[in-house]
Amino acid sequence: MLEEKLNWLPGTPGVYFFKDSAGEVIYVGKAVSLKNRVRSYYHAGANHSPKVRSLVERAVDFEYIVTDNEVEALILESNLIKKHRPRYNIILKDDKSYPYLKISLKEEFPWIQITRNFIRDGSVYFGPYTQVGVIQDTLNLLRKLFPFRTCNQKITKIDGGFGKASRANRPCLNHHLNQCLAPCSGFVTQEEYLAMIQEVCLFMEGRQEDVVKRIALRMDEASKKLDFEKAAKYRDQIKSIGLVIEKQKVSLKNPSNLDIIAAVQERGLCCAMVFNMRSGRLISREHFLLRNTEDLSSAEIVTAFVKQYYSNVDFVPEKILLSDVMEGEKEVIAAWLSCKRGGKATLYIPRRGENKRLIEMVEKNAVLSLREAEITMQKKQLDDQSLEELRRELGLQQTLMRLECYDISNTRGFENVASMVVFDQGRISPESYRKFKIRTVEGSNDYACLQETLKRRFLRAREEKELINSGRLSTKKAGFYRLPDLIIIDGGIGQLSCVRQVMRETGFEYIPACSIAKGEEVIYIEGKDEPVRLPSNSPALHLVQRLRDEAHRFALAYHRKLHASNSLSSVLDEIKGIGKVRRQALLSAFPSLAAISKATLNELTEVPGMTLPAAQAVYKFFH
Repeated sequence: MLEEKLNWLPGTPGVYFFKDSAGEVIYVGKAVSLKNRVRSYYHAGANHSPKVRSLVERAVDFEYIVTDNEVEALILESNLIKKHRPRYNIILKDDKSYPYLKISLKEEFPWIQITRNFIRDGSVYFGPYTQVGVIQDTLNLLRKLFPFRTCNQKITKIDGGFGKASRANRPCLNHHLNQCLAPCSGFVTQEEYLAMIQEVCLFMEGRQEDVVKRIALRMDEASKKLDFEKAAKYRDQIKSIGLVIEKQKVSLKNPSNLDIIAAVQERGLCCAMVFNMRSGRLISREHFLLRNTEDLSSAEIVTAFVKQYYSNVDFVPEKILLSDVMEGEKEVIAAWLSCKRGGKATLYIPRRGENKRLIEMVEKNAVLSLREAEITMQKKQLDDQSLEELRRELGLQQTLMRLECYDISNTRGFENVASMVVFDQGRISPESYRKFKIRTVEGSNDYACLQETLKRRFLRAREEKELINSGRLSTKKAGFYRLPDLIIIDGGIGQLSCVRQVMRETGFEYIPACSIAKGEEVIYIEGKDEPVRLPSNSPALHLVQRLRDEAHRFALAYHRKLHASNSLSSVLDEIKGIGKVRRQALLSAFPSLAAISKATLNELTEVPGMTLPAAQAVYKFFH
């Protein structure tokens, strides 16, 4: 059957894909001649790499799609790799999860958001970004420079113009902070707003000088019309963009747009690095970990990466520097990118001069990123080993993914608080931390505080589950619906016993729990006469200690914050004429009691809600 299909293969360009016995696509490739390329896999005398031999042994069938030319085959190959993610193709690690900056140009008043879904819907995408922190910083910077809207509400036409009827004269807080032009309230025309969005796109493409020129023209127009307030805003915007431009440390003599791409391999890992140079300045860099690169040359890796990277990128520069590329693929990729760009795009492999130095700089950065990834992987492996050892030592059956640790903090029974810290999928998860202000316990009673904390935690989990199931709450806004695989308590057998009692009462006794006694450093489990004693160098013990110490730190920080706030409030309560509202206003206006005591009479008078007599009372109290 397979031999017959090989004989039927046409000698035209196209895409082929191999399937295993389960019908799963395991490799996708393109060819100038399908007949020659696919048959080459089955030549008896061919000197194939171990990876290709493994592919041929696993493949039980293949299919192919004929295209008009090699460029079409390249585009189809990229799409099929992204769709099937075959195990023998070079794949950007977790490329589905890379975030993009999306500008929704299909809207009358476009808004900008972070998204992980790259959809051809008329929007402009910038990215992909491998680090969420970088894209968030970029979005925050854009918000400071350009007052675009951040909401996604529908803006409808009113009386021939745009606005929202229910809020026609009520712009949101962002407008009052000069962070939004308030198109929902009709404070800006669609033409003016779209001009600003175009400048955002120019800025993201690295054409900051063009943006400055456009804003400078508007500033001059405002000045001629004697609208000096608007002109001052444009002036400040130009200054802000100028500061951003100054921070672009790496620059070229030739102010051109180019991408620089290199890939390196070390100890079974592979990293591709991309530097984006716009108008001669480095505006961004991203690294991508690649998999399935074993036994492949540098040229093969870079070639495969370039295809996948530019299939997910809107902007293509006129010049792309590569550390290497497969010679037979270079012209096809250049033709494809030229079509995508709408102008000529050229691929270079520099051998000397400034361009060669740029490639070497990118390679050095790729090596550093690769080593950072290696350290992260080693840490992840150590955490996985720690979790497995802890599961085994505690005699648990279920794999441990999410751990929650609780601790209580107070000062001689006052300001009782509790903390919940989370270890999720091999890492500390600060976004999942929760803090509790104890409501029902007076005095120093850690047992009762723990019981209140765990009861509130589990009852809230049940409530959120019901709301999520009914569609009244999204998982993004829920904080307790995810249950732990193990609960850890800072304390001894007594603390553990009171917690287990609450878990039985609330119906969550099936979740295992343990406690770690400080000093002894032994782990108590309900139903065992003797505690679990782990060696001092045990990774599992270190993991539990790390969680216990983090829970203690988090609880103590919250307790100190409350104590300081209440101490400050109690002092202000002694001042005649300072009630709850004015006390809160002073606490919001000044960072500390010392700052209030040093404030001048004028500064105190400027605090919202403070009259002159009240300000004089505060000033006299501290002086």
